[in-house]
This record gives sequence, structure tokens and C-alpha cells, in this order.
Amino acid sequence: MDIGISTFPTDYSIDIAVLARRAEEMGFASLWVPEHPILPVKTDTPFPGSADGVIPKVYADAVDPFVALGRASAVTTTLTLATGICLVPERNPLLLAKEVATVDMYSGGRFIFGIGAGWLKEETEILGGDFDHRWTQTKEAVLAMKELWTKTESEFHGKYYDFPPVYSFPRPVQRPHPPVFLGGMARNVLKRVIAWGDGWIPNRVTPDQVKEGRATLDRLAEEAGRDPASIKIFVSGQPADPDLIKRYEDAGVEHVVVRVATAGEEEALAELERTAKAVLA
Repeated sequence: MDIGISTFPTDYSIDIAVLARRAEEMGFASLWVPEHPILPVKTDTPFPGSADGVIPKVYADAVDPFVALGRASAVTTTLTLATGICLVPERNPLLLAKEVATVDMYSGGRFIFGIGAGWLKEETEILGGDFDHRWTQTKEAVLAMKELWTKTESEFHGKYYDFPPVYSFPRPVQRPHPPVFLGGMARNVLKRVIAWGDGWIPNRVTPDQVKEGRATLDRLAEEAGRDPASIKIFVSGQPADPDLIKRYEDAGVEHVVVRVATAGEEEALAELERTAKAVLA
């Protein structure tokens, strides 16, 4: 069982390079950073999983994940670097493909592309996404990016994205491309993982739900002619609870990502130390 960490980097929290270097030294396997490019001042969409529906301020403060991961890559050599998650409908796939490939290149092939379709309607629509059909749009973007990552002359013709033959470099170090992990608990997420993904990374999920999900993924993979063992399950955003992590492992999870609070250097490193003692023994 591998253990990683996730955090919201901001302009007032620990330097992501300092956190990444120390996490690698302690034996953590991965670093995951989320994204929210903007946070609308006025929203009607409630924050999921919250009693009062208020969106935490840190969602407005988060830095760009690809810049943060690029910085982290320069001070680490083994730490897996991942978006957790990238909001694909809010980005142009021609630019996003280059960002993914560049981080994968500079990290020496240590990048995981954790993706989602978003939950904040106002944010998605401000940035040009089709919220009501956001997973359809996300699928099309990923298929377009796979063309850009794998072909010298790439073209794509779809509903949302349509471009003639183009050159798009660099190529990712990982071939054919970095693994694509789909986040969330959407009704059809497991079917999507099998159809065009490489793994599932839920957060608000119980060990029993993961166990059921693992069985479903295995069945769907076999039906699709894919090796079930090639489809991974990572669970994100968890507390540093060894008993809970063991239950996830028993349910078929290969990798658990625990939360590290957004804080200054001294506080963040102290929390990282406590977390390591709790879950890396």
C-alpha cells in the first residue's frame, strides 16, 4: 500500500517545493494538488458534503496545479506528481495537452493526470464549459489530447473541439501517455474509466463502496477485453487514520492519499511529520 499526500497550495501556504522535498524524504509516494482557476463571487451551487453549503475560501486561493507540480518536480526524484483533480471542461485541450506533457517530461515520467468534470456550475460556465454535458465534453477533450500525445501530426474533429493537423510537443515521457485517473462518484464513472481511463480516484467514498467498485471495474474490464489488473484504484482526500487506510487496502485500493492542511511552513511540516508517524510505520 502506497501513501501519498494532497494539499491546496496558495500564496500564503508552505512553498510546494519545500513540502514535496520533505514528503519524498519521509517516504510518501505521491503529491496531489487540485485546481479551481477562479471562484465566482456569487454562486447558487452548494459546496458538496457541507452542512451549510459554503465553499471554503481556499478554493479561491489555490495556485495553478501544473506550475506547482513543475516546481515540485525540480526538487524530487521519486515522488509521483498528480493533479487531484484537473477540471478538464474549464481548459482548452490543445494547451492542456502541452502542460501535461511538459510536467511529465520535466519529472521524468512521474505524472498522473487526475481529472474531473467539476461540480461548480457557475465556474464551469464562466470558463466556457458545457456544465449539463460536462462529462461528454471531458471525454472528447481527453480523446483529443491522446491524439496530441501520441501522433506527430495530430487532428481531431468533434462537437466541442475541432482542429486540423497540428504539431504538439513535447511528447510525454510515459508512453503512450501519462495515466488518466477519473475522480468522483458520478453514476457512470466506472464505465468511463474502462472506456477511456486508466484508474479511479474517488474521495467521498467508503471502503465498502470501493470494494463494490473494484468488483464492477473487474467485470467491466473483462467484458471490454482489458486486463482488470491494469485498472487502478487510488482513494484521495482521506484523514491520517491507519485503521481506515487498512480497510481501504482490504477493499482493493493500491494507493491512499491523505490530506495535509493549507498552512505555513512550520505548521505544515509539523503536520506532515505527525502524518508520517501515523501512516508510514
